[in-house]
Amino acid sequence: MDKRQKVTDKNARYPARNIMSETGYDKHILFPVLLLVGIGIVMVYSASSAVAMTKFGSDFFFLRKQALFAVAGISLLVLCRHIPYKFYWHLTYPILIGSMLLLVAIHIPGVGYKAGGATRWISFAGYTFQPAELARIALIFFLAYSLSKKRENVREFSIGFFPHIFVLAIFSVLLHLQPDFGTILIFGIITWIMMFIAGVPLRYLAAPLILILPLMGYLMIEAPYRLERILTFYDPWQYAQCSGYQVIHSLMAFGSGGLFGAGIGQGYQKLFYLPESHTDFIFSVIGEELGLLGVICILALYLWVIWRGLAIARKTENVYGSLVASGITLAFALQVCINMGVALGLLPTKGLTLPFISYGGTSLLVNMAAMGVLMNIGSSERI
Repeated sequence: MDKRQKVTDKNARYPARNIMSETGYDKHILFPVLLLVGIGIVMVYSASSAVAMTKFGSDFFFLRKQALFAVAGISLLVLCRHIPYKFYWHLTYPILIGSMLLLVAIHIPGVGYKAGGATRWISFAGYTFQPAELARIALIFFLAYSLSKKRENVREFSIGFFPHIFVLAIFSVLLHLQPDFGTILIFGIITWIMMFIAGVPLRYLAAPLILILPLMGYLMIEAPYRLERILTFYDPWQYAQCSGYQVIHSLMAFGSGGLFGAGIGQGYQKLFYLPESHTDFIFSVIGEELGLLGVICILALYLWVIWRGLAIARKTENVYGSLVASGITLAFALQVCINMGVALGLLPTKGLTLPFISYGGTSLLVNMAAMGVLMNIGSSERI
């Protein structure tokens, strides 16, 4: 019996596995993503019910919105799964320019929405949209398109390095005007690593850091609130009544959770002690209510998705598809690591949501769409 006949017989014995392969809904991505979204809905309700009741008169206020975002996100995932990823090749510049225009539009009076001293959202019909989330995907598509198109000459400075740094610089200026220094760092890391993967010489990647790092250091200290965040990172208890308040209560949540947690809905820090408990610091609520075991399970689900994304990027023969998969996986991993690092006091405070779990429509929709694109790449390349 030849190898092809063995494969046919195996598919006949395991029809469910064969159907999964044909539909292309990669269970190594779909299962953990849907589970994380479900956990997110439960934890958003647990973390926000008290605040929602006080501010809006209904403890289901944020739950209803998150559930709607989840349904829309799943629909977007399915849609993007069935759109051939090579289709985005032709939309690279419209998506890129559109994302830049949205970053400009937030500064138009009546369009942009300001919160926490930063203008990062566009308000429409009672909902807010954060253009930086879309800009991150636009940057990934552009880098994958440009680096794959120029792969024969990518080792040349004027072709493989400068055009991509120029686009990064435009995004950096627009983000600095918000201001959003943390997102600039994320965009920079994505750009550098994707250029490295594509084969841009290390000397081109390393040399500019001599100029860029001092500039970033200056930007970090020229704004008093950024400097205060760095000082708070080193010793949050010294700033317990101001900038260190959030980190301290986050650590208290993890400390009180123990091994098994207090139980869903039984946490105390979310009761007006821990600010942004249903958005940026929902991981702290998970630590308190689900304990160390719950935290490990959440981390395992994220690692599962990241592992599969890296496998798709590594095995995809098409250069463009491999770079898109690499960029999506890298951006996702960075978002997870930064949010968890901030909640655990391992990184300076940065307003960044926890993918699929934190309350927030823009983050959930963009990440779900990105997972759909990732599944399409894996299915198209028969991985």
